[in-house]
Amino acid sequence: MHETQRLLEAAAALSRLLSAGQVPHAFYGSILTAVLSNAPQADDIFCIVEGGNAHPFRRVRQACAGTEDFTLVSSPWSNRLHVTYQRFIPPVDVGLLEIEILVAGEDGPRRLDASKVMIVGNLPFLTVSEFLRAKLKAWAIRGEAKDAQDITFAITRYWNQVDINRIPEHEMNEFVKSNNAAAPGWASLKRRYGM
Repeated sequence: MHETQRLLEAAAALSRLLSAGQVPHAFYGSILTAVLSNAPQADDIFCIVEGGNAHPFRRVRQACAGTEDFTLVSSPWSNRLHVTYQRFIPPVDVGLLEIEILVAGEDGPRRLDASKVMIVGNLPFLTVSEFLRAKLKAWAIRGEAKDAQDITFAITRYWNQVDINRIPEHEMNEFVKSNNAAAPGWASLKRRYGM
């Protein structure tokens, strides 16, 4: 667990660099549920980045070039890029906290436009629909309790902001079978769309 405020400060600094470099990006992970629920702690934070004419990792490296606030660590064996924010003492680093850079389309939506991104506290986050879609995919692969908690939180409290067309129905039905607490939100969403 990490302090939500520290995660947000690191995300804001990274977002400023990416925005200055005209790199479309959006954050997601348990940081979103922490922000929406005013929780002081969050498990993880990810930053989804569009590639454009270059690989997303290259675009992040270019945006962060010349700053001493960030260190980038590649994991070629797992095709991952982690960003360490150096301004904190001790620094927020991979051992303590990782802001993992994810490739748009592989994780999250392919395009990060206004229909897929919402601004929360001056930071771009995936919309609730895209957040649920990404978390469902992660839960289907890993089956982790923290993903289930995030999905349940989002569907029970924000079902009225979800575009059902973005939610894989079979995966959500399987999720609800394993996590009964999500059933009322899922039922409300289906009723809203006449299903």
